[in-house]
Amino acid sequence: MTNTAPQDLSSSQPHDPDVHRFEVTHVEGDVYAADIRGHRFQVDQPVEAGGTDSAPTPTELFAASLATCVAFYAGRFLRRHDLDQAGLRVRTEFTMATDRPARVASMRVTIVPPPGLPEKRRAALFAVASACTIHNTLHQPPEISVELAP
Repeated sequence: MTNTAPQDLSSSQPHDPDVHRFEVTHVEGDVYAADIRGHRFQVDQPVEAGGTDSAPTPTELFAASLATCVAFYAGRFLRRHDLDQAGLRVRTEFTMATDRPARVASMRVTIVPPPGLPEKRRAALFAVASACTIHNTLHQPPEISVELAP
């Protein structure tokens, strides 16, 4: 953990193209909104966990981040090779650890290629899709610091 002061997320800072900034704000109850590049999405908790179930949980978005990244890479591979993307799907499941700290214990991502994908392209599709940015990040975790603003 670093001892530096947190960076101001205001737009008055010079923009460094290598630094991606966004902010999450409280909406109500367990609902939080993330505003990223003009896009807004929310998270919530299920009713049984005290929320209103108005949006996915942060953990579901974590798993969805991996699944959508795998799908994106698979789709780009198909497009690059002039193959039909219609029918491409990525099924995902995860389990939570039963001990502490609270965390995802396992994830399973299954790429369902579009019908008619030539057999000779399957291995290459898998290689490309399984090397997506999120998957690579999980295998080589970033340095993370959590700070409390003054």
